[in-house]
Amino acid sequence: MELSPRDPDWETRVRSSFAAQKFMDFLGAEMTHLSPGGVDLELRLRDELTQQHGFFHAGATSSIADSAAGYAALTLFAAGFGVLTSEYKINLLNPARQKTLLARGRVVKSGRTLTISKADVYGLDDGDQVHVATGLFTLVSVAGMKD
Repeated sequence: MELSPRDPDWETRVRSSFAAQKFMDFLGAEMTHLSPGGVDLELRLRDELTQQHGFFHAGATSSIADSAAGYAALTLFAAGFGVLTSEYKINLLNPARQKTLLARGRVVKSGRTLTISKADVYGLDDGDQVHVATGLFTLVSVAGMKD
């Protein structure tokens, strides 16, 4: 499925919005892939991101999945529109203590007001890849939001 951005300056707008998101900066998430309808985010393991057994905390895993799915949706929005998550469901499939989490957000259905995206999160470690989580997200396009 080929997806077409509604804003010719979509890439600059999405990168600028991600750079301004303080929570992703606080976590240490980095955008490693950007295309129309697709965003990948990576997060490196640090003690501050773990739960009591040394695994990535579900909150960190869910947060990068949500942002990857949301920014994937934003790539297709018209100029002058921002993105907000209205609902998501995430399944945690395996505990993650790999060196890096990779969240791949992809648009499933792009609409003018609502967009459905999915995100799969993988634990990466020395060539090994473990599917850690999968989620489905409903994103709302909101006029007048500065991204």
